[in-house]
Amino acid sequence: MPESGHMWQKAFKREPVEAVHVRLWIAGRVRHPDAPLIANELFVAVLSSGAAAVEMTPSTAGSRIRITATGPDPLPLISNHGPGWTLLSGLATIAGLSTDECRLWAQLGTNR
Repeated sequence: MPESGHMWQKAFKREPVEAVHVRLWIAGRVRHPDAPLIANELFVAVLSSGAAAVEMTPSTAGSRIRITATGPDPLPLISNHGPGWTLLSGLATIAGLSTDECRLWAQLGTNR
């Protein structure tokens, strides 16, 4: 049986207030207590690359939630090895960097 789900996308500008908007926007779309914090860490990691905007994409499928942050250029190595990555890895079921190195993502289950 195929899993059904939802997906949303929104771009956020490189402004400090946008981090708050990212957390609120994610919380309004997926029901998981750690989702806003995970989205924040992904957003900040992509912003640290100098991106003018970050596209955030939460999606659901069955009992899984995936949050992705995308920038225009490949991310520096620190984006997926820094202190924020340690926090992200502790909260998410699995996390990674896309093969084009422009997207960071985290997946979590809803059974937490």
